[in-house]
Amino acid sequence: MVAMLLLCLLADPAFPQTARVTAALGKTTVYRGLAMSPDGKSLAWTQALASQGGQEKLWTRIGGGAPVPAPIGGPHSETDPAWSPDSRTLAFFSTAGEKDQSQLWTLSGEGQLKKWTHLKGYAARARWSPDGKRIAFLYIEGAGGGGPLYAAPAQTGVIDQEIRNERIAVLDVTTGKVSMVSPADLYVYDFDWSPDSDAFAVTAAPGPGDNNWWIAQLYVVRDGVARSVYKPRWQIAIPRWAPDGKRVAFLEGLMSDEGFHGGDVMVAQTSGGAVTNLTPKHTASPSAVFWLSNDRLLMTEASKGGSAVAEVSVGDGRIRTLWQGARDLHAFGNFPNFALSRDGSESAAVLADFDTPPEVAAGPIGKWKPVTRSNAGIRPFWGAAQSVEWRNEGFGLQGWVLAPERVVPGRSYPMITLIHGGPSSYSKPVWSSGGSSELAGILASQGFYVFLPNPRGSTGQGEAFKQANIKDFGGGDLRDILTGVDAAIARFPIDKERLGVTGWSYGGYMTMWAVTQTNRFRAAMAGAGIANWQSYYGENLIDQWMIPFFGASVYDDPAVYAKSSPITFIKQVKTPTLIIAGERDAECPAPQSYEFWHALRTLGGPTELVVYAGEGHMFVKASNRVDYQDRTVAWFQKYLSR
Repeated sequence: MVAMLLLCLLADPAFPQTARVTAALGKTTVYRGLAMSPDGKSLAWTQALASQGGQEKLWTRIGGGAPVPAPIGGPHSETDPAWSPDSRTLAFFSTAGEKDQSQLWTLSGEGQLKKWTHLKGYAARARWSPDGKRIAFLYIEGAGGGGPLYAAPAQTGVIDQEIRNERIAVLDVTTGKVSMVSPADLYVYDFDWSPDSDAFAVTAAPGPGDNNWWIAQLYVVRDGVARSVYKPRWQIAIPRWAPDGKRVAFLEGLMSDEGFHGGDVMVAQTSGGAVTNLTPKHTASPSAVFWLSNDRLLMTEASKGGSAVAEVSVGDGRIRTLWQGARDLHAFGNFPNFALSRDGSESAAVLADFDTPPEVAAGPIGKWKPVTRSNAGIRPFWGAAQSVEWRNEGFGLQGWVLAPERVVPGRSYPMITLIHGGPSSYSKPVWSSGGSSELAGILASQGFYVFLPNPRGSTGQGEAFKQANIKDFGGGDLRDILTGVDAAIARFPIDKERLGVTGWSYGGYMTMWAVTQTNRFRAAMAGAGIANWQSYYGENLIDQWMIPFFGASVYDDPAVYAKSSPITFIKQVKTPTLIIAGERDAECPAPQSYEFWHALRTLGGPTELVVYAGEGHMFVKASNRVDYQDRTVAWFQKYLSR
């Protein structure tokens, strides 16, 4: 079948097979913005049903009491709760009384609510000054924000004529005055107050912000002036000022997306000079840092398909693991789910895995006890998940295999390889209620084994492993995946003649690439893929990310882009391929999907293209997510049935 479809809202009754599962998963309560008071006694978070993303409500637990919703009336959504240094007042953003505009509010321990601002633009990441007199936040005056995951605005008129930078704004809680305190010509990605409350450590670059995160530097901002402290080789994130006021810790490494962090832990002197790498050759990927004292840091880290929490000595770089397990724990960045008290004695986490839906828990690290029980009645619609390890070309590799809900002895089953995005990301144990993890659960619920590999280039095994696919997209990483498929077949009742492949973003690219390199897969779905690195360079809005991975721009070294482009080998494709894209995707623009589909259609291969109107790189409308999942299941059922 050859077709191209442009969709607005689609709930096609021809694809009903996953309705029961998606409806049940939509009732999962998801938790965001977890915050622990500095004294470790109180918690705050936002929560919403998975089917109602963007309608998050603020909840608190004061002391050892029961969780309660914040007393905010009317339609509203909250984000970014942050406790004051004395642990008595909570700052947060809310749309209460506004259509879509977030304003800065506070909630006192006595239950008193106060709206402080009248902002017009994007605002996020409220943080109190150490002296408790001010609240800083990121603000794009007169414009939206949120990053390139969301739908890009229409590109019309004179492009890049006006750049609106994200800056640090500060609310004085004594006078109520809001001031812009960072330079107008810098886009600030993250910041931290100095211990004396007079300056900021920031990661920043000139705008446009969505693109230039990959060239951000470390600055100290004082009295409206930014002074560069460190110009990195790779990407940097999460600056955190030491208690002594003389040093800043941060992450540096090869990172393909802002907000999905992993790298080495670095420490820089705020006066400039030498920068120290505390984790060289570390075999995990730190994802966030906290100062416990002047000589100790705590870090969350991705660790070979799971997560860990560890302590690192600033003096000699010794690392002591405090907890490690098959869960996803990380602080800061996108969708953080870990928080810590000031002294590190208490912590909170949103705990979930393949088998267990998320709940908030609190206690000393690794000794968490449940705080919420909203998802107690929800069960998985798939079978057990098991870690699989294998070796290829000197690399120790790991992935997950998710089984169907019911496996009958003596039968063999089809398997879908689901490749993660990034590439500097990884497949990890999470509950299937959003993103590619949701698709994994849906596929397993429909009778497929699902293989989630972490090939070279993935986060979780240190920087050398993560950098192993530089200038080699589709080379060693595909060989790692194919040997992983063999490892899964050897261990589970999988029919080697009924294999499929899918993925989103980098996973979508790898799907397009895989079907040009091998005929092992009998069906494919490429989501938000990249068909032609050369044309992609000029179409996407975040081309800076490509320089670290390809070594040069496409104009300086077109050959390195061509050798990894699926379109170069398009005549070798025999695999029926479903192609899915968002109409306004800034990261992987829809023309890339058109190009791959057009070639397959011209060559006569079975293909279908579905473009979802108004969607960006991350689909926001639940109806669109359900529809693309249904279409994916139907495609694999059609081509992988006996």
